[in-house]
Amino acid sequence: MARAMWNGVVLAESDTYELVEGNVYFPLESVKREVLKHSGTHTTCPWKGVASYYDVVVDGKSNKDAAWYYPEPKEAARNIQGHIAFWKGVQVER
Repeated sequence: MARAMWNGVVLAESDTYELVEGNVYFPLESVKREVLKHSGTHTTCPWKGVASYYDVVVDGKSNKDAAWYYPEPKEAARNIQGHIAFWKGVQVER
């Protein structure tokens, strides 16, 4: 089982996930969407495509751009469509 936590709160938890470049991508349905706020940040990966980011907000504290996803990944990364990954101090265990 994989789990993402920040500030003592479980953000995502799932028995199934995708592992890409050392990052755990959680299925959308396993993520607590209420802790995610669109940030407006976007980056581009040459083989995955354009990533969009969320701020993670827990108990009034915000972790800017701590989650990301690929809304329309390139063909080589289709396995992470509908998945979200975390970083920036979010503890991810698997």
